[in-house]
Amino acid sequence: MKKKLIQHTTEHFEKIFQKTPETIFLSPGRINIIGEHVDYNDGFVMPAAINKYICFAISKNNNSECTLVAKDLNEAYQFDLNDLLKPIDKMWVNYILGVLHQLKGKGLTKGFNIVFSSTIPMGAGLSSSAALECGIGYAMNKLFNLGLTKEEIALIGQKSEHTFVGVNCGIMDQFASVFGKKNSVIKLDCNTLEYQYYKADFKKYSLLLLDSNVKHTHLTSGYNVRRQEVEQGLAIIKQHFPQVNTFRDCTEDMVLRLKATLGEVIFRRCHFVVKEIQRVLDAADSLANSDFKRLGQLMLKTHQGLSKDYEVSCDEIDFLVDAVQHEKSVLGSRMMGGGFGGCSINLIEKGSEKELIEKISAQYRNAFGIELKAYKVKISKGTSLYKTENDTIQP
Repeated sequence: MKKKLIQHTTEHFEKIFQKTPETIFLSPGRINIIGEHVDYNDGFVMPAAINKYICFAISKNNNSECTLVAKDLNEAYQFDLNDLLKPIDKMWVNYILGVLHQLKGKGLTKGFNIVFSSTIPMGAGLSSSAALECGIGYAMNKLFNLGLTKEEIALIGQKSEHTFVGVNCGIMDQFASVFGKKNSVIKLDCNTLEYQYYKADFKKYSLLLLDSNVKHTHLTSGYNVRRQEVEQGLAIIKQHFPQVNTFRDCTEDMVLRLKATLGEVIFRRCHFVVKEIQRVLDAADSLANSDFKRLGQLMLKTHQGLSKDYEVSCDEIDFLVDAVQHEKSVLGSRMMGGGFGGCSINLIEKGSEKELIEKISAQYRNAFGIELKAYKVKISKGTSLYKTENDTIQP
């Protein structure tokens, strides 16, 4: 599949620009094993890059002219690097412009031609946007020797989303896309950006994503509202417990004692965050000890919290998680990503995928009249240079 993606992207570049691209880059989507909605709350998360990619075919120009071609959308956008001032009305372009806007301050002066295509399902919560931002940042850094670190590339991707897209996202998606390592998950401290790799050898288990095929419109608005709610909650907690700087310093007991003061909604939001931060630490311990049963139970508790306390799930995703709970082949399941649609992530016995997909697909179709999509994923390396003009493509 990867080779086919590269071939199609390269051929499209050649057709449009009448020459071979100088370089090919791959930037992966990501999953998150556990630690949802805590990356912007100074917690820990446990993401990994996956074998679904955006492929970029790129050549440099000798002037400041740039052409972006989104093969899958059959759309293109041309501009001069010197006129890069503000967002436009094409969302996919803004993810890229936000990155380039920052790179101009890091020494980017020359233009380029890009064709990109993707195998990351759009709207499934696998962070195609972060893959796009980080792929562009990584490619520009390599092509024009800008001297950026991986961490700087991830932060530039995040800032692009804040400034040009209007989503006040945390750092997890971009970090996972850049720092991904084959067969390893990353335990990332979202406060300090310190990280540790944990071997993700699931032995007789595998990861299966069930895509609800829905994306409710509350994602951006709901996400930003949750951020406001937890910020309000943290401010109240700090007033009563001056030793607290972030949710990391906050205990469940503190939140419980302030239940009446916080009010019902903000209490539930803060209660989820504090418990989820602890669950990531417990999950890291479970992975280190290959205790996959416990990991599965933690995933399920995360989903219950996301659905009932943080209220970012939806009927379709709740149905998918409930439907697999009593299947013997399933150790754990939960909503993944920002919420209001997208995928559930499931830890299941290898070899049971086909039967499970068929069974749940039928139930889901009967309940909602929607066709389920399923993705078996492997944990892969992060954003990387795939080939230059003189290399031959290896399978």
